[in-house]
Amino acid sequence: MSQLVRVRFTLNGKPVSVKVPPMKRLLDVLREDCRVTGTKEGCGEGECGACTVLMAGDPVNACLVPAVQAEGARIVTVEGLAKNGRLSALQTAFVELGGAQCGMCTPGMLVTSAALLARTKGRVPGDEEVREALSGTLCRCTGYQKIVEAVQAAAAPASPKHRAKPRPAKKKKVAAKARPAASKAARRPARKTVRKPAPAKKKAARR
Repeated sequence: MSQLVRVRFTLNGKPVSVKVPPMKRLLDVLREDCRVTGTKEGCGEGECGACTVLMAGDPVNACLVPAVQAEGARIVTVEGLAKNGRLSALQTAFVELGGAQCGMCTPGMLVTSAALLARTKGRVPGDEEVREALSGTLCRCTGYQKIVEAVQAAAAPASPKHRAKPRPAKKKKVAAKARPAASKAARRPARKTVRKPAPAKKKAARR
């Protein structure tokens, strides 16, 4: 059994202290010792980017970082993007614009995108800039266009170009007002008044 060491770091804004083997992967420390399971394991070799977390504001592959390197570090996982139980603008954009697919790569995509938006604060990054930043995080479900659009929408939430289209509200069906039932007298057909011809006047007989 390897010797255990005490590692202290800040996780999503809160101080954490764990006693773990020095070469234990940061990914396993987060999931097993800290019970923060949003970070996923994909390839386990630092190629897919599914396990990406932020360390001192920079994206790193948690499957390649030994626990001892986390000493004194400030680490942010996907759980740390939400504030007070509310999703961040970036997370909301991923949901509304279809940037999240199966969810395996989504945590890595989100934290990597958050780092990009922190660097480009005040402007909307271009398509190539977003794709370059996300090149180390692989999505096996679909293309990256919706992810790119979600990142740009989060950078400019008030911009009409990138604003998510609101879903049309369902029209309420208005029940037709029932007509008051007609009285029996009203339902009877009107009687036609037939005038009798006046009797013909008799001509006076000639004398």
